Amino acid sequence: MKRAGRTGLTLAAILAAGAGGYWAGNRNLALPAAPWLQAVAWLEGSAAPPASANPAPTGPVIYYRDPDGLPAYAADPKKTADGRDFLPVLAGEDLSFEDKPSATAAAVAAAPVNDEPKRILYYRNPMGLPDTSPMPKKDSMGMDYIPVYAGEDDDGSTVKVATGKLQRTGVRSEAATEQVIVRPVRVPGTVQLDERRVTVVATRSDAFIDRVADVTTGDRVRKGEPLVQLYSAEIAAASAQYLTDLNGGGLALAGARQRLENLAVPPDVIAAIDRTRQVQTSITWAAPRDGVIVERNAVEGMKASPGDVLFRLADVSTVWIVADVPEYELGAVKVGAAATVRVRSLPGQTFSGRVALIYPQVSKETRTTKVRIEIPNPDGLLLPDMYADVEIASGSNAAVVAVPDSAVIDTGTRQVVILDKGEGRFEPREVKIGLQGGGYTEIRNGIAIGDRVVVAANFLIDAESNLKAALSGMTNPETAQ
Repeated sequence: MKRAGRTGLTLAAILAAGAGGYWAGNRNLALPAAPWLQAVAWLEGSAAPPASANPAPTGPVIYYRDPDGLPAYAADPKKTADGRDFLPVLAGEDLSFEDKPSATAAAVAAAPVNDEPKRILYYRNPMGLPDTSPMPKKDSMGMDYIPVYAGEDDDGSTVKVATGKLQRTGVRSEAATEQVIVRPVRVPGTVQLDERRVTVVATRSDAFIDRVADVTTGDRVRKGEPLVQLYSAEIAAASAQYLTDLNGGGLALAGARQRLENLAVPPDVIAAIDRTRQVQTSITWAAPRDGVIVERNAVEGMKASPGDVLFRLADVSTVWIVADVPEYELGAVKVGAAATVRVRSLPGQTFSGRVALIYPQVSKETRTTKVRIEIPNPDGLLLPDMYADVEIASGSNAAVVAVPDSAVIDTGTRQVVILDKGEGRFEPREVKIGLQGGGYTEIRNGIAIGDRVVVAANFLIDAESNLKAALSGMTNPETAQ
């Protein structure tokens, strides 16, 4: 058949079908499909597809989803493991971002289970207001109340959040882990001398200072180095008596020697009397230990009474750091805990030591307790009364169940974490917390290792959970009958 003939036949078939459809439509009749029209292959091939009932999506890209329909989303363009691009989702696409059941979901929810249809407990306000109804109704804006079926509200604490809402609010969860919590206590302190390493040079009798060594405050001296020469009438008399007994070999020799020792006469002076058989009128007083002169009161020609401090020496090879720890931090500080000290005059240098003592008193003015830390100071870099920044390690030596600090919602009277139960379901769980440090909080009771907890936007889920609990409490029990 020629092209012109085929075209004419086609036009005739279209006119005949249109006339028949018009006649049947006016009389509410249904005509069967014409088999001869379906037989024309070229006509079917040229037919235009029917127009879509839904308009094309418009608007900006709001996120990207997995091309295989998996529950994986991204805020920026992303690729799958095999290199395929995630699909963009526009703002105008027919997707539900709210926790409202779609028509299909509602049909599935109402489908009979074990030949028994699900029972509607009540209807809740579509805007989340604390308003329920035993019968279907509309709110002031004409929106239908949402049915709540039996089984959906068995656990009033569980909250289900739609995938789109999770994506928009940035909900993120992590697993609880087992680790050691270390929380440093940072407090100020000062450098002080070790009280056990301070020595005073003094006489036990009246004495006159003949000569003072060329040493001043701050000088370092060695043990046995001469400090002062003095004359003491009482020491001279005791020395003469000792020499007499020594020459005569009397029975009082031991008593005379003991008297010199009681006057703190240096052993080398007594040895010199034994050797020379002469009484020394001027006695040299030497340094009793290595150290730094922190106080000098001896002056040539002065009279020193018994007990007067001529020199004060301090061994600075080991010093104390006395830190002021607030009262509320005392429970975290233990004797033997490691401590790190930094002084402002030596930037970049750190000194390590351990807590030696926690003083048994709290200052009424500052509400702090002094903690003593012993620090080796072989080079003498740490000087008395220096200011120091002290960091004391505290925490448990054993591994404990821990979650990030952001996972814990602390109201002051209770602590709550949000468990991620998967598939958009979340459950608030009250817990007991312990130590905090390094960005983690110890969980002593409430969850176990491996439980996933929400670490971002958890307060939104907690608010929705509280709202759901309030709605459940307002439900009339007779409604469920």
